[in-house]
Formats: sequence, structure tokens, C-alpha cells
Amino acid sequence: MKKMDYQNVKGTQDYLPEAESVRRKIRRTLEDVFIQYGCKPLETPILNYTDLLSSKYGGGAEILEEMYTLSDRGGRDLALRYDLTIPFAKVAAMNPGLKMPFKRYEIGKVFRDGPIKAGRFREFTQCDVDIVGIDSQLAEAELMGMALEAFKRLGLNIVIQYNNRKLLTGMLDVFGVPSERINKAVLTLDKLEKVGIKAVIAELSELEISEASQRSIKGFLTDEYNRELDYFEPYSRQNEQVKKGLEEMQELISIINYLGNDGQCIFNPFLARGLEIYTGTIYELFLTDGSIKSSIGSGGRYDNAIGGLLGTNETFSTVGISFGLDVIYAAVSGKKTSSKSGLDYYVIPMGMGKEALGLANELRAEGYKVECDMSGKKPGKLLDKANKEGVRNVIFIGEDEVKENRYKVKDMVTGEEEAFSYKFASVPKG
Repeated sequence: MKKMDYQNVKGTQDYLPEAESVRRKIRRTLEDVFIQYGCKPLETPILNYTDLLSSKYGGGAEILEEMYTLSDRGGRDLALRYDLTIPFAKVAAMNPGLKMPFKRYEIGKVFRDGPIKAGRFREFTQCDVDIVGIDSQLAEAELMGMALEAFKRLGLNIVIQYNNRKLLTGMLDVFGVPSERINKAVLTLDKLEKVGIKAVIAELSELEISEASQRSIKGFLTDEYNRELDYFEPYSRQNEQVKKGLEEMQELISIINYLGNDGQCIFNPFLARGLEIYTGTIYELFLTDGSIKSSIGSGGRYDNAIGGLLGTNETFSTVGISFGLDVIYAAVSGKKTSSKSGLDYYVIPMGMGKEALGLANELRAEGYKVECDMSGKKPGKLLDKANKEGVRNVIFIGEDEVKENRYKVKDMVTGEEEAFSYKFASVPKG
């Protein structure tokens, strides 16, 4: 029989216990923060109708090219979700009885048939929080503050760059960019930090944007005061989008400053976020040490999605943030992490398997984390295992312990032993 050459599908991977323990800790840390901020849990299907995920309120053309599609036995067009945002918007659209404001979190697998790089795969886990029903920038400020708190607990230093889509698209309108080319121009500006001004202007030229518009945009990109809100004041008097975006930025910055988060939250007037879904404030999270260049979280306001899915022109104030578990794991795994197993006790039977298991269950019932060895290996090897995994307390259960109804706990750090009384259940003769 020919031996099978098993391997993972490209862009997917297995996480063995040591790695998965770290990932579970990250997940628990994020979930604890989400719950502390009043968010309620939600779970949505991985499998969706293609029409839902490909709607114009979805991820946009670039993401749709990466969407995994399939069909079921009934010939229905289905797709694997590429994010948790549109499935959430679907839930809000289908459940008009939800009490507003509604704050939810979801942690789940998503799929994109895209390029693979450090911390980015084709099957990956997103951790999302979304708020529906808050018009003011308080929602954005809270989500940004929540992100700072989450990464502080994870031991990672981050900076949050933020901008406003109204402000950016309004400026392009002022500069004479045709409305049908504004979204593509926005995507081009988003590449500024990666490719530089010359490359951005060259790409704008390819979009058939006039030379006059290109000169205005170049002036915007190079002006030393373009990161000051006062710079946008004159433009706000001639463009309603710029005016509204500026008002939202002023409100957001006042809240950020009040909360004392201004040192880690930075206004970036060229941050665009590629998705067309966004209607207002947008933000991306980056590691300050630069160990991973891509963002490790992002989000923004998308007020048109829920109404769009309902087929109405109604707006629902909606803002969200998303963290990538895999890219966070890549960042955390680059730091020293504890190899401790997290066990409180390691019970080693010396020919007394049933009794050892009985004691282990009693300790578990009291809330302790306990492993009972069932391998039958020699005590020396089992003690080596306990040392390597950082288990501090080891219990041996042999004939003497069972006869005398007691057991000893050995402290693997100090070498001290402490005896405890315990009534072992009698084993029936048979």
C-alpha cells in the first residue's frame, strides 16, 4: 500500500499544545476585556449565501476575489465568511427586536484565499467587537480605549492610527477627483507609507486623474501642517463632507484627550482602509516595535451596512473593531512565554491507579487543575516531566498511602513534603 504524503492545505496550520495554550490565553484575555466592556457574545455561521457576502455592503472587490465559494447539493451558491462584520450586520438586520445600543463580540474562524505572510494565513481567527445604536464618537473612543487595554494585558505596546473617510473623500472631491474614481484614489493614498509619494502620484495618474488634481493632492501629501485639524478648516467651508468629517475628528480627539489616550492614538490624514463599507472614523493598530509591519487590528464606522442589507436607505449607527488572533500570536510568540502547564497537582500512581484517579477527581471537584498519570512510566521519568512542565506539586499514591488513608504533596521547588489525611474508597473484593 502506497504511503500517503499528508500535509496541511496551504495557508492553514496545526497548533500543537504548547502553541495552542498561548493562543487560548490570548483568546481568554481578549474575551475578558470584551465582557468587562459590556459586550455580549454572539456566534454566526461560517457558511453563508454568496449573495450576502458579495453585496456592495460587503468587503469590496479585493476581498471578493479572495472569497472561497462552493455549492451545496441543491445547487445553491454558498461561500465561507471572509470576516465577522457582514454576518453581524445580517444578524442586526434580521432581528429588529434587538435592544439598542447593542454591543456584541465574536471570536471565530474566517477564510480568505489571499497572499500568505507572517501572521496572515488563509484560515484565521478574528476577534470582533461591534456597537449598533450610538451616533456619537463615544463609541469609537471606547473601542480604541478597549484595544489599548487589551494589548496592555497581552504585554504588547501598540499605537492606533485614525482618520475619517468623510474627511478624506471630501478632500479628494475638493481637489477635483471625479466621484467615480474617488474610491480607487482612496485605496491609492492608503499605500503612501508603503510606496512613497512618487509611486502614489504615478498610480493616481494611471487612474486618469487630471494633472491639476494630482498637483493639489501632492500639495496635500507634502504640507507640513496636514496633521493639524486647523489645516482642514478652510476646506470645510467649501465641502460638506470635509465639514462633517472635521467635526467628527474634533469630537473624537476631545474624547481621546480627556481619557488620556492621546499618546497612543495618532491622527493620520492618509489612512484610508481599503473597504468601501466605511462611512466615518477608521483606525488601524500597529506594534510600536515594528516586529510585524502589517496592522494587528483595525475597524471603523459603517452606518449604511445594516440598512443596505434590509434594502432600505435607513442608516444604523454602527462601529466595530477587529483583532487578528493569528497575528497577535505571532507577536506574542516572539517574546518569552512561560512553559508552565498550569497544573496545580500531578498525581503519580505506584500500582494504585484507581485510588490515584479517585484522589485526582476529588481535587478537581475542589477546583484544582490535576493530571493523573496513566502511562505506568518509572517515577524518575515522571518527575522529569513534572519539572519540564513547571508542575510544582506532585503526589505519589502507593500501597502505604492507601492503607494509612493519607497522601503527601511534594513541592518540586523547595523539596518539602506535607501530609494530608484522605479516606480512600475501599476496593470491593471480586
